[in-house]
Amino acid sequence: MRSLSTVFMGAIMLNALLSIAMLSAFLLLYGAWKRWRRDGASQQMWLMVAAALVIFANVAIWVVPDEKGQSLVTGAVEEP
Repeated sequence: MRSLSTVFMGAIMLNALLSIAMLSAFLLLYGAWKRWRRDGASQQMWLMVAAALVIFANVAIWVVPDEKGQSLVTGAVEEP
């Protein structure tokens, strides 16, 4: 059985990682928008948009609950 402090720190770390992922996805979209405004549509801009969409999808997989109301985040924090 894990101690309460270990579970709490795991939850904090997982929340921090998901928050950093979301911030990086928004920054990628902002960078793509700035690149589009400067140079027009380019391959690098589309790659930045694709990377942001992949990050959004990964965060959604971790956060969106299933039919039982459990998500990967809650399962990762609660299980030993």
